[in-house]
Amino acid sequence: MTNPAPSSIAPSLALIEQLAHEAVSTLPEPFREPATHVRLRIEEFPDDEMVEELGLNDPFELTGLYEGIPLTEKSVSDQPTRPDVIWLFRRPILDEWADRGNVSIGDLVTHVVIHELAHHFGWSDEDIARIDPWWE
Repeated sequence: MTNPAPSSIAPSLALIEQLAHEAVSTLPEPFREPATHVRLRIEEFPDDEMVEELGLNDPFELTGLYEGIPLTEKSVSDQPTRPDVIWLFRRPILDEWADRGNVSIGDLVTHVVIHELAHHFGWSDEDIARIDPWWE
């Protein structure tokens, strides 16, 4: 048996993480630096508790999730109990990528990261459209 060609190997967790960090690094100011304070976690799938809490029937329905308190709801008197986190789920992202067939994995990961950052920053659809060309 021969080894599969690199173009036929599914992107790894490490590649998804690299693409997510690249997405953050290309954000316009004034969002780039604050976005670096949101932790990125890349997993194969959401855990059962996440799926249940969101009322989903299938873990493939969730490509990303923001966990934290949006900046629009935070107070200077709040004591942080844990960092804000953006979860990216590799297998659901890969499924969407394969189903679409017309976007790069980098563009899809960027789109998911920006969508989750929209929850953190409290962006409107118009704000997202100015940052994410996916919406054009």
